[in-house]
Amino acid sequence: MSRAEELKANLEDVRAKIEKAADKAGRVPSDINLIVVTKTFPTSDAQILYDLGVRAMGENRDDEGASKSEQLPSDLEWHFQGQIQSRKIKSISGWADVVHSLDSISHANKFDAALEGKTSRFFVQVNLEPERRDRGGVGIADLEPFLSEIYASTQIRPVGLMTVAPIEVDPSAAFHLVKEAQEKLFVSFPSLVNLSMGMSGDFEAAISAGATHIRVGSSILGSRGYPA
Repeated sequence: MSRAEELKANLEDVRAKIEKAADKAGRVPSDINLIVVTKTFPTSDAQILYDLGVRAMGENRDDEGASKSEQLPSDLEWHFQGQIQSRKIKSISGWADVVHSLDSISHANKFDAALEGKTSRFFVQVNLEPERRDRGGVGIADLEPFLSEIYASTQIRPVGLMTVAPIEVDPSAAFHLVKEAQEKLFVSFPSLVNLSMGMSGDFEAAISAGATHIRVGSSILGSRGYPA
């Protein structure tokens, strides 16, 4: 089986699961945005996926996103979902159409300045594991004051919440917790219409909980070989 055939079969399988999960939840499959996460995989794989109809791709590292976005067609929508480094904000602003991991007022101010009027969309990352220092995000209890300051001090209007379900917890329960937070916050922050939740191992549970964006990598591209 060629690489193109492999990716086509995997993509079709994921799309079928999305449709099934959406139907089960009483949702319209077209309301769920599939972001194919191409991190660590070559640009040639991303080109194959583009040829198969994928128009939204995700990267966790600025250098990979910047490089691939230059080499691939301009109608691709690029999503940055890694932890944000201040020194990378200007570069990320140049290629990412959507940022899924905003969790700092300082970063929001720097993005606001770097964008210089360019339209970009931001999700606020929700941290469901506050005890883990390696996990970015804003705690659920801190979302309201965080969003209030974003609205007051920048032109950014976050389009939704993003989260990663803790490994030790039922993902469905975790996703519903974020969905409930979104519903409460929406009254004061009407731009929060989206939920970026669910990856290869739990996107069906995320769809059931109301995810509008799912970030799927290994189920389509296979296991990753991370650099040493």
